[in-house]
Amino acid sequence: MRFPSPLVPATLVRRYKRFLADVVLADGTATTAHVANPGSMLGLTEPGSRVWLSKPENPHRKLAFSWELVEVDFGRGSELVGVNTGHPNRIVAEAIAAGHVRELAGYARLRREVRYGKASRVDFVLEDEGRPPCYVEVKNVHMMRAPGRAEFPDCVTVRAAKHMADLSAEVGRGARAVLVFLVQIGSAEGVGLARDIDPGYGVAFDRARLAGVETLALACRLSTEGIEVGKAIPVIG
Repeated sequence: MRFPSPLVPATLVRRYKRFLADVVLADGTATTAHVANPGSMLGLTEPGSRVWLSKPENPHRKLAFSWELVEVDFGRGSELVGVNTGHPNRIVAEAIAAGHVRELAGYARLRREVRYGKASRVDFVLEDEGRPPCYVEVKNVHMMRAPGRAEFPDCVTVRAAKHMADLSAEVGRGARAVLVFLVQIGSAEGVGLARDIDPGYGVAFDRARLAGVETLALACRLSTEGIEVGKAIPVIG
């Protein structure tokens, strides 16, 4: 995924009301950016952090900028972390289409936002003649509390736990189901669960794996020009 125009550097003042961030641009101008992230963003909102903003060409937007990246030092030097949760589905879809995700390769069709389960939508359904459908749920990961170990979730998420139950049900009907952790931290060496933050999700995750739901984690390569899938890393539970 390439950013359509060069990102704009800024300094973070504060993130608040979940979807807003006050920033100061390089020329000293203070402005408010949209934050496309409903989570806590634990460890990513330190005032004074260097952030990178996009400026979509939409004259009807109330806020001119969107927060895309933040520079963070997790103990091994400063690196870029992606904070926009609107991007992971596109990043994963592009990687699947290009054949860069071996575990999800070989399907003839990819359908997006398909209704399933109990009033849910799954991110993708992969289909091919003679093969069971493959239900794919993508979860964005951008939290790291110990060097190398990315974690999900960063807040309590009843919705994500429900998705695990829905995926398990599809496996019970003979389909394939895969949970993809898309890690917007290039230095991640594995993904674990933040069970202390959301014990309920941990229980739902364990049940789903026992039911046959597969798990896959993909670390991203990030730059101010774009974000793309890099290597697969272990899911360490």
